[in-house]
Amino acid sequence: MKVLLLTQVLPYPPDSGPRVKTYHVLRYLAERHEVTLVSFVRGDVTEAAEHLGHYCKDVLTVPIRRTAAQDLRALIKSMLSGDPFMMVRDRRREMLQVLSEVSSRHDFDIVHADQINMAQYAQQISGAKSVLDAHNALWLVYRRLSQSGRLSVKRLLFEREWRLLRVYEGRMGAEFDSVLAVSEEDRHALLEVGVPAEKVRVIPISIDTSQTRVIERNQDAKNILHLGTMFWPPNSEGVSWFLAQIWPRIRRENPGVVFDIVGSLPPRNLQIQAKQDPFINLTGYVADPTAFLRRAAVMVVPLRAGGGMRVKILHALAQGIPVVTTSIGCEGICAENGIHLLVADSPAYFAEATTRLLKDRELANRLASNGRTLVENRYDYRHALAQLDNLYAALATNGREHDEMR
Repeated sequence: MKVLLLTQVLPYPPDSGPRVKTYHVLRYLAERHEVTLVSFVRGDVTEAAEHLGHYCKDVLTVPIRRTAAQDLRALIKSMLSGDPFMMVRDRRREMLQVLSEVSSRHDFDIVHADQINMAQYAQQISGAKSVLDAHNALWLVYRRLSQSGRLSVKRLLFEREWRLLRVYEGRMGAEFDSVLAVSEEDRHALLEVGVPAEKVRVIPISIDTSQTRVIERNQDAKNILHLGTMFWPPNSEGVSWFLAQIWPRIRRENPGVVFDIVGSLPPRNLQIQAKQDPFINLTGYVADPTAFLRRAAVMVVPLRAGGGMRVKILHALAQGIPVVTTSIGCEGICAENGIHLLVADSPAYFAEATTRLLKDRELANRLASNGRTLVENRYDYRHALAQLDNLYAALATNGREHDEMR
């Protein structure tokens, strides 16, 4: 079949959660169908586009640049229109022009919108069956953000955004032929906003375990690691909570421990805190974090808001890195507390769990081994994405039956 894949971020290199998910979906589809990729891009992506060109019939890119002034204009438009800020922010004339041109040259069987941001563009493609691939129930992410931290303008904006997203995601989900959720939690969140149950399928995020090797950690590995894009609010909010409520408890038990925070664009409050504490190592973006993984005794994922699945946890488990996270952090992953990782929701328990893995190497190694086995058996993309075959076949059959009835 001819598939048009629309992405909000170019899915290469696979160095962040959204890119990892989409990269493996693209690879899986390209092995079976003729895929045309249209994506927003930031900066020079020549090499990345060439790499993706090995899988795709065509790769078309639309530059997008965000500034504070543009965000302010988008917020004003959102206030006037009642559409969510995130959707207005990514509404670009250039993308519509590219899609108009490509759809005039090709008849697509499937248009696959990757993330809710791209749903508005998939609706411009006529004659194709539509799939909305929801990386998470975004309204739920922002509701959780609005409930964390102290009252502020940001929290009020989050409150407004989740209420708008709740309506928007429900409407979009109802209009698409099929909707993909990555977890049962997200499926229920989509059903709650009115997406018909028969349209929603749960297909978990997956990785390539053949290319994700176990990290040989240093014998004296004793650092704590957080790995993730720091401009994504759930990550930065979670690290802020960890530093305020958990880090002092860990330091009392482990005076020399170092906290490596690896990820692009950390907010200013974290930059200030890192300058004041010599045991906090805030790196910014790192192309290859292997050195940090080798010296990590434990990876922490202290999420209190979020949705979908945490790719960084899948990767950590596949790489044999012991993990401590929250109940929200391990949503969507069939990992058992004490078997594959440790789960703790209060500051005291989170600090205790982290300290256990800093001191108990036998427990850490057992969790690491079990975690690797879990990901190999359940979350390798060759197995996890097999449901896409049935979905696409069903959509094609429904499309032919519809054409015959006309």
